Amino acid sequence: MPESSAAARWIRELRLAPHPEGGWYRETYRAGDQFPGAPGAGFPAGRSLCTAIYFLLEHGNFSAFHRIRSDELWHHYDGDGADVHVIGPDGDDRRLALGRGAGRQPQAVVPAGCWFAAEVAEGGKFSLLGCTVAPGFDFADFELADGIELAAVHAQHTPLIRRLTRSGDAGNNQGGR
Repeated sequence: MPESSAAARWIRELRLAPHPEGGWYRETYRAGDQFPGAPGAGFPAGRSLCTAIYFLLEHGNFSAFHRIRSDELWHHYDGDGADVHVIGPDGDDRRLALGRGAGRQPQAVVPAGCWFAAEVAEGGKFSLLGCTVAPGFDFADFELADGIELAAVHAQHTPLIRRLTRSGDAGNNQGGR
């Protein structure tokens, strides 16, 4: 049950459903145009050029570390700010601060192949966001992190990984679904 009445209203009005990585979502767009599947194109024939979803996070819940094969553009629509934590293939990390106000921006990009997780900014109740993926999202390209394995590769980020994963002994399973 959502903590915020505004979050509950958005979940109801936008007909959002629980997402496998945490939070709530609904796909709102899938391009009719598709990749032809030429050799070396990187994506199979029939892949949509672009997809978009609504995505809502509440305080105490999070989008667990995962990665996809496409770039993902995040948009902030309503509620409190959100922090998207990104770990690049080289192990560098950065925080994308979405929202309104000092130090926050209304949109940011997570590059393809990076591990990333998201949570409502400290002190916030909920964040209504959007995610646009190009080439279009397909669950075949989605990899949910195993906390133990991710922490073994990026040990310098173990506290963050422990906090924002749900699988393996490195995850502490805070947040729930």
